[in-house]
Amino acid sequence: MNRLPQAASTTPRRTSRLPVVGIIIVLAAVVAFLGYRVAESSSSSAAAAASSALRDDQRGGLGEADGVVPDGVTVFDDTTPAVAELDPDLLTALRRAATAAADDGITIYVNSGWRSPEYQKQLFREAVSEYGSEDEAARWVASPATSPHVSGDAVDAGRSDATRWLSEHGAGYGLCQIYENEPWHYELRTAAIADHCPPMYADATQDPRMQR
Repeated sequence: MNRLPQAASTTPRRTSRLPVVGIIIVLAAVVAFLGYRVAESSSSSAAAAASSALRDDQRGGLGEADGVVPDGVTVFDDTTPAVAELDPDLLTALRRAATAAADDGITIYVNSGWRSPEYQKQLFREAVSEYGSEDEAARWVASPATSPHVSGDAVDAGRSDATRWLSEHGAGYGLCQIYENEPWHYELRTAAIADHCPPMYADATQDPRMQR
């Protein structure tokens, strides 16, 4: 007779512990997940920093002072040497064009502009490594002695919507694409304002200026 009440009294106590155990397990899982995300985030940040440091090391420590362009730079950025050191007439034409492009919802970014001779030399070495020979690299990157980037007379515009806009409207501002294989490369040709841009070269190796 006494055993039945005792058995009945122990069952509720066991049942009441189950939710508590479940909560502890859930909390432990949440803590473990959060710890993993923090570790993952730290690892990603460390990897990005290492990758950036590697790029700087590969470029021989070259930076903005040599014409390296950070992301998001526009033709109106006076603090970035790649823009500020451009030929004044070219920069004026670019800014006039960019103001008009903005009315069409287009922003003209600068992927590259003025470059130091050291930076141009490094870019040429990288192109040789990528394309396998100096002759093939010369189709894309000029030497420091001949590059219009080194003299501040050329800009590589970005992004694709901006280059399309310049292709259609650039001549009205004296801005002309020079090479067929580089739809981003623009130089100032003031005669184009009244007439049109001169015929493009297939690539830089066809440009007489590159033969010096």
